[in-house]
Amino acid sequence: MVTLLLIIIYLAFISLGLPDGLLGSAWPVMQPEFGIPYGFAGLVSMIISGGTILSSIFSSRILKRFGTGLVMVVSVAITAVALFGFALTPSFLWLVLIAVPLGLGGGAVDAALNAYVAEHYESRHMSWLHCFWGVGALAGPLLLSVILTRGGNWRSSYLLIATIQLVLVVVLIFSAPLWTKVSRRSTEKIAPIITEYQSLFFPLKIRGVKIALLVFFCYCGIESTMGLWGGSYLFKIKGLTPASAATWISLFYASITLGRFLTGFITYKVSNNDLIRAGSLAILAGVGLILFPLPLPFTLAGFLLLGLGCAPIYPCMLHETPDRFGAANAHVVMGFQMAVAYIGTTFLPPLFGFIISATSLTLLPFFLLCCIILLMLGEEVLRKKFNH
Repeated sequence: MVTLLLIIIYLAFISLGLPDGLLGSAWPVMQPEFGIPYGFAGLVSMIISGGTILSSIFSSRILKRFGTGLVMVVSVAITAVALFGFALTPSFLWLVLIAVPLGLGGGAVDAALNAYVAEHYESRHMSWLHCFWGVGALAGPLLLSVILTRGGNWRSSYLLIATIQLVLVVVLIFSAPLWTKVSRRSTEKIAPIITEYQSLFFPLKIRGVKIALLVFFCYCGIESTMGLWGGSYLFKIKGLTPASAATWISLFYASITLGRFLTGFITYKVSNNDLIRAGSLAILAGVGLILFPLPLPFTLAGFLLLGLGCAPIYPCMLHETPDRFGAANAHVVMGFQMAVAYIGTTFLPPLFGFIISATSLTLLPFFLLCCIILLMLGEEVLRKKFNH
């Protein structure tokens, strides 16, 4: 029963990743059809992120009232309907409107799955789940490429992924009782939830939560800023061709995915906190290779090392949530962590873009250095607070 549910959760994570890389990949063929400025893709992306942030903040209240099984069914169904809407949208205005439920549904699924796995499964599964999300994120653009190569259009790719989501809804409906049964088998005793929990911002009063949110914010800023501006840095500062620069950004994400797969095995011997520290040091070393005026191969090695360093940090921090803040508070803290993570992903890359518009792309490694130093300081404070 536990294994069957875990397989379903893995499938859900692949499904969650499928639409994430699709908008950016499909935009070059979507934009001419709608006849709007090219930069409007950022508007759609920010609306999706806004919905995700909102649903993450309220996820704990929704999960407490309806349970993980029902929330998963409804949220994935909302996501599927939104993706069908993307496939059938007649205008850009409708695309903007449909982006709202897509973000709401995706955020609820993400927060629910992370909280459930952190509470009921070992750390290795959290790493592998986020590895499988990477598989989904890579598969979305690949499906688009195959469809376009065979003479199809971008709408067909959204239609296919929406259908996959709909199949997942059917699977989740039949598996709904498993979520409660597995929860009941958990050996951890959950403390009573105090009345103050009713306050929306109660998590901010829990010892250590504010520092944890800072760590999530910085981590997501590192990963997303590298993803958005790393290719431009290689092109403009290091002289690579656009195609080569894009290849190395793909390798950066591939190193994160591979690293998370390997991290799942390493968790058998190494604790979450030691893996977070090791990943932070790897990022610091990777930034150093990019920062110093070394030959190009060292810079490229820095990109790969930075990706490998990113691999264990996010899933291990998520899995530490019940241990650090208590099982009774895990869902509400998880929701806030996911929300702040999305805020970092949404706003730090544009912030860096604003900075370089007045300065230079050469500041990329310095920006990353500031983020990783704050992350490492925050993590060390958390280790001391919780005696890790």
